[in-house]
Amino acid sequence: MLEPLLPKGVRAGRPPVRPRRQLIDGIRFRVRTGVPWRDIPVEYGPWNRVYGLFRRWQRNGTWHRILTRLQSLTDAKGAIV
Repeated sequence: MLEPLLPKGVRAGRPPVRPRRQLIDGIRFRVRTGVPWRDIPVEYGPWNRVYGLFRRWQRNGTWHRILTRLQSLTDAKGAIV
């Protein structure tokens, strides 16, 4: 559902070491628990890589697009009162 809203990876060179899904799960963990970025469990990847993706998407408006799209889908289903 979110895939069309995510930025496309168009950088040339070496492929990413961590799958994007793993980094997104790390962001979700941090937002859900409120732990400092440095305390994200290692299974999500290096904390600075997770934070870097979060900040990059915050700056380019990806998070805003995701929120707007999810709100519009929920509203279309009549779930927002």
